[in-house]
Amino acid sequence: MPKAYGRSARVSSQMQKELALILQRDIDDSRLGFVTINEVVLSKDLASAKIYFTVLNTDVQGKKDHLKWLNELAPMIRHLLAKKMQLRHISELKFFYDDSFDTGMRVAELLSDLKMPPSDQDGDETS
Repeated sequence: MPKAYGRSARVSSQMQKELALILQRDIDDSRLGFVTINEVVLSKDLASAKIYFTVLNTDVQGKKDHLKWLNELAPMIRHLLAKKMQLRHISELKFFYDDSFDTGMRVAELLSDLKMPPSDQDGDETS
């Protein structure tokens, strides 16, 4: 029976923390804005990692540019990650933009635009 919080979950959690620190402190690229690592999804054999990120205050083209730049920097980021993590092999890194926050904001905006009729909250129905 697999553990509830297995090795891959522990490694992905640690990898998320280390990637955030690497992007904040070690990568000196003026093109990159404020990048947040939302999630790291590892394959079962830990050979590949899908890294989901968001960027603060950017448009659609900026998101595409950040995706391209991060994937270009992936080998260097992987090298820095290997220095920080105690693993025999480091996963291949592939970055993906996480649009769940944008989708959530859009849904919240649509819901706030709806005009809800006043409802009787007491539940009293008088006839």
